[in-house]
This record gives sequence, structure tokens and C-alpha cells, in this order.
Amino acid sequence: MRLKFREESFYSLLFLTPAIVLVGVFIYFAIVWNVYISFTDWKGLIPSYRFVGLENYRILFHDPVFWTSFKNNIILIILFVPGSLLLGLLLAVLLDRKIKFENGFRTIYALPFALSFVVTATLWAWMYDPSDGVLNTLFSILHLDFLKSNWITDPHVALYAVILALIWQFSGYTMVIYLAGIRSIPSEQYEAAIIDGASSAQLYRYVIIPQLKKPTLSAFVVLMVFSLKAFDFIWVLTSGGPGTSTFILAVEMYKETFAKTKFAYGASIATVLLLLSFAIVLPYLYWSYGGEKE
Repeated sequence: MRLKFREESFYSLLFLTPAIVLVGVFIYFAIVWNVYISFTDWKGLIPSYRFVGLENYRILFHDPVFWTSFKNNIILIILFVPGSLLLGLLLAVLLDRKIKFENGFRTIYALPFALSFVVTATLWAWMYDPSDGVLNTLFSILHLDFLKSNWITDPHVALYAVILALIWQFSGYTMVIYLAGIRSIPSEQYEAAIIDGASSAQLYRYVIIPQLKKPTLSAFVVLMVFSLKAFDFIWVLTSGGPGTSTFILAVEMYKETFAKTKFAYGASIATVLLLLSFAIVLPYLYWSYGGEKE
């Protein structure tokens, strides 16, 4: 039996080795390399590894564009994450009412998340067009001209237009998470609450929603991490403009690194993003694998 166990372990390790090597090189080594680059003076296309310590971080924390990007990221988190969670919960509750054509509605709601961010950003750029876009045209037809806007070309509105589009795309994801959580609740709890005279509103308030903590936390972490790295959607939709009105840290990192070829400076922004991601993910991992056991 020991020989068989060793043989199975050997073959398991053999099959896992390519994946371990790829993850080690392209993820963990890349992270370490990025952090190292952030301590150098690499500017331009010719690599330079002269150590400058925390100089890039000193410049970064005195850069007004960095703080604008950071502020936009905070606004994105505050509006996008709760908005996606609440809309997804509402859709899940509506679908849980045993409506007709539930599978069709579920597919329609989840479809936006299945699409590429580049595709959906292009779609919303067309819808937001100030002259021929769907939104302004629809408002004109309905004689609601006061709702018309320049959308992504107005620096005061552009960020909120981006957030609205992101909520539309991710609400289907949170709907699926919440619907799975609702359907996993034992039917005995529903029956006991109904026997006790609970109305539908009380059923959701006291029985269903309190048991959705795990789905909420899982979706919350995914949305938080995406809000830090929502580069491709914003880049296609606004390219960070007008001006820096839709700059987030990921967009600034791209522009500093590849448009201005400030590789060390861009690496310092990426390191800040990495630390922010750790600040979100590590408490979740502790709660999932450590806190529950205790």
C-alpha cells in the first residue's frame, strides 16, 4: 500500500509540475520582478537596474495624477460594488418568485457578464454618443431632454457613466451568486416560516437574506478586486479621459509604463495595486480558511 501511495503521489506531482512551473514563472516571479523594478531608475526602452530605493514611491505619493486616480478608484468602489450587489440581489429575488420563462430571463441577465469587456465597452461607447447615441435619442423621443448629457465626454459625468455601465455588466454575475445561495437554503426553513405566519417580505428579511453572507462576501471580494484593475473596460470606453476624469490606478500605470516608458515608475504603481489587492483578499482568505475553523 505504501508503494502504491508513493506511485500515485509521484504521478500526481508529475502532472502538476508543468502547472506549478508556469504559475511560478508567470505569476510569482513576475510579481517579485515587478517589485524589484520599482526600486530602480528604469526609464526608456533600454533597461536600467540602478538601485534608487524608495525614490519612485516618493515621486508617486507627491504626484497629483496618482491621487486623482486613487480618488476615482475609491468612488468606483463605493458606487460600483454596492450597486452591483443590490441590483444582483433584486434580480435574484425576482427570479426566485417562480416566474414563467425563468431560464430565459436568467440567461438574459447573465449574458452581459459573459461578454468580453472590450465588446461591452464598445457597445456603451456607442450608446453614450452625445449626438447619435441610444440614450440621448431615447430621451429626445420621450421628450425628456433635461436628461440628455454628453456622458463620457463630460468630465463631471464620465466616471459615473463608466460606473453605470460596469454595474450593468456585473449585476448578472451577482444575480447568479445570490440565486444559487437562495436555492441552497433548505425548504424546511421556508415551510416553518410560512407556518409561523411570515409574509413574503418577512421571509426574505428574516430567513433568506441573513443566510446570504457567504455569497455576499464572495461576490464582494471579486467586485473589489475588479474595481482596482478595471483597465480594459475603461480604456476602451474613455481611455481615461476626458483629461484625467476617469483615470484609475490601472489606467495611470498603463500610461506611465507604456506611453511614457517610465517602467520603474509604472512598476511602483503596480506594486501599490498589488498591496491594495492583498488588503482585500487576505482577510477573505483568513475568514474562509481560518476564521470558520475556529
